[in-house]
Amino acid sequence: MASISKQVGKKGTSYKVRIRKPNNPTVTKTFSSKSLAEKWARKTELEIEEGTYLEKKEAEKHRVSELIERYISEELANLSQTDRLARHTQLKWWDQEIGNLTLNKVSRERLVECRRKLKTEINPKGKLRSGATVNRYIAALSAAFGLAVTEWGWITENPFKRVRRERESDGRTRFLSEDERADLLAACKESASKNLYLITLLALSTAMRQSEILTLKWEHVNFERNTITLFKTKNKEIRVVPLVGVVKTLLTDHGKVRSLKNRYVFQGRHNTHARFPRKAWETALKRAEITDFTFHDCRHSAASELAMNGATLHEIAAVLGHKTLAMVQRYAHLSEQHTMSVVERMNEAVFGDQG
Repeated sequence: MASISKQVGKKGTSYKVRIRKPNNPTVTKTFSSKSLAEKWARKTELEIEEGTYLEKKEAEKHRVSELIERYISEELANLSQTDRLARHTQLKWWDQEIGNLTLNKVSRERLVECRRKLKTEINPKGKLRSGATVNRYIAALSAAFGLAVTEWGWITENPFKRVRRERESDGRTRFLSEDERADLLAACKESASKNLYLITLLALSTAMRQSEILTLKWEHVNFERNTITLFKTKNKEIRVVPLVGVVKTLLTDHGKVRSLKNRYVFQGRHNTHARFPRKAWETALKRAEITDFTFHDCRHSAASELAMNGATLHEIAAVLGHKTLAMVQRYAHLSEQHTMSVVERMNEAVFGDQG
C-alpha cells in the first residue's frame, strides 16, 4: 500500500512516497508536487504487482560502458583473433557513443540514431560503412545485451529486438582467371616475404580464411591422413580441410625449418603466429597487375574453381564450412555451366547427328 507524506523544510514543500508490499523491500521516493507523487505511486505499485519494478531498478544500476567492459573481458576470448579485434573495435565505438547511459535509458530511438550515424559517417579508413558492416556493429552490442538478459539479469529485454538491420549486398564474386592466378602466384613467389607464397597457395587451394591460415598449428596438420583440422572457425564448428597436391609438398618442406618451441605453422615472435604480410601482398598484386582483388577473394576463387570442376553446391558449402546453401548460391551459375557441358558431351556421344 502506498502512503504519501507532506514534508516542509528549508527548501520548500515536498511529498514523500512510501510503498510497502508483502515479500518486497520498502520503496521510497520524494517529489516536488503531490500530483507527481500520486502518479509515480500508482505506476510503481502496478510494476511491483507485475514483478517488473526490481528488474527496472537493476537496469538503472548499470551503464552501457560497464556492459561492454564485462562482455569484452568474459566473452571475446571465445572468438578467433580476427573476430576478436573486429568486435573490440565495434564495441569501443558504441562505448564512445552511448557508454554513459544506464541500461534503462537505451531506447529504440537512440539506437536507430546510432544506426544512422554508423551508416553516414566516414570511418577511419576514409570510407562509408556498408550495410553489412553496420549490421556487424549492431550485432556486437546486441550480443552483449543478449547476455545481460539471459545470464546477467541486468535487463529483461534486448533493446535491439525492434531495431531494423540494414540491407546487405549479395556479396562479392570476384575470382581469378587462369592467367591472373599464375601471375599472382609468380609474384608471391618472388616476394621478399618468405611466407606470402605458401599463405596464398593455401588460400587458393583449400579456401581457408586468412585467420584460419595464420592461426594454424602444426598439431592440426596430419600429413598421413592428408588433412588440416580447423577448430576455431567462423561458425564455431570443427572443419576438416583436405591437404593434397603441391600445397602438401610445400607445407612439408616448410615444416623442416622451424622453431620447435613455437606451435604455429607461420611463426611470429615470442611464440605467436605471424601477421599477414599486407605490404608484400599489395606489392604482389601490383606486380601481377591485378585490380579489385582482396585476399579474402582467394576463398571465392577456390570456391569458383570447385564449381567449374564439377563440385555441387552442397560440396562447396562443406569445403567452405557454410551450414546452408544460401552463401554458395553465387557459384550456382558456374556449376550450371559445368553441368551443361557434361550434358552436351553425353548427347553428342549417345545421339550424334540424329535429329
